Amino acid sequence: MSERPDALRPAPEGYADWLAELKNRIHGAQQRATLAVNRELVLLYWQIGRDILARQAQQGWGAKVIERLAHDLRTAFPQMMGFSPRNLKYMRAFAEAWPDESFVQEVLAQLPWYHQLALLDKLPDPKTRHWYAAKAIEHNWSRNVLVMQIETRLRERTGTAVTNFDLSLPKLQSDLARESIKDPYRFDFLGLTDEAQERDIETALVQHVTDFLLELGAGFAFVGQQVLLDVGGDEFFIDLLFYHLKLRCYVVIEIKGGKFKPEHLGQLGFYLTAVDAQVKHPQDGPTIGLLLCKSKNKVVAEYALRDNARPLGIAEYKLLASLPEPLQTSLPSIEQIERELEGKQET
Repeated sequence: MSERPDALRPAPEGYADWLAELKNRIHGAQQRATLAVNRELVLLYWQIGRDILARQAQQGWGAKVIERLAHDLRTAFPQMMGFSPRNLKYMRAFAEAWPDESFVQEVLAQLPWYHQLALLDKLPDPKTRHWYAAKAIEHNWSRNVLVMQIETRLRERTGTAVTNFDLSLPKLQSDLARESIKDPYRFDFLGLTDEAQERDIETALVQHVTDFLLELGAGFAFVGQQVLLDVGGDEFFIDLLFYHLKLRCYVVIEIKGGKFKPEHLGQLGFYLTAVDAQVKHPQDGPTIGLLLCKSKNKVVAEYALRDNARPLGIAEYKLLASLPEPLQTSLPSIEQIERELEGKQET
């Protein structure tokens, strides 16, 4: 009878925990190695771009030198991708857009090269590029997520909802809460038209909760849909309940299919009181309410919030029939980038 393979033998006590720890170490080492390679690549590309800029300015070399350089570098390094004329032009544009080498080393080198191209292609304003670069680093966005956030104008929508947070929350918490809420919210991933009803939107948001969390922003954790509250024997149901990990508080979201009306806040405020009394932990912050409506009169919304002691926000939502590209979390290889760049050049 043959001996049992080692993998089928009973593992000694403590082996499973040790194996899990080793896997985590190996995974961490792989991640650090990938980041180190990316850092060196981004810095190399920036230095090449800087040299091209300097020599063209000082010696009057024309655009043809890039074609010659691409040929010579490919000949010298046939196994190394990334030296197409188009990519060399991106290197020059990269160095021109970010002239501060220390900033490139300390900040931008944290982003893969493909992220850098998205920032260059889609954002002409340095201040706006800086904002999106910082957010991509902070939230570890994939390149596709970064593009989606740029195309949906995240910067212009962040912190623009009508709220009373300045009056109802402490300073530090009110600032973070305000920056955590947008206006409008874009639910184009649902594939619903403007005629969709409140329950249709709510159900679709739960079905696409990963995309919904992405649109809500960093820090939101989904708790439940149609969450039951028993108040004095009467039953009430919250449309959507979230917990914000940075604010350390629950967030109640109510959806209204029409235009905002002041009476909507009465129902939402009641839910906040119930959640504070029955759900939140003593160490949690005050529960925040977010009313999502199809449209609103900003002045009416501001008046409705003015004397309300509960932390409330009012924002619109937009429904679009188009669907975005699938969100990918894996980063493309240099070979994939090179193939795409060369493909664009040929078209």
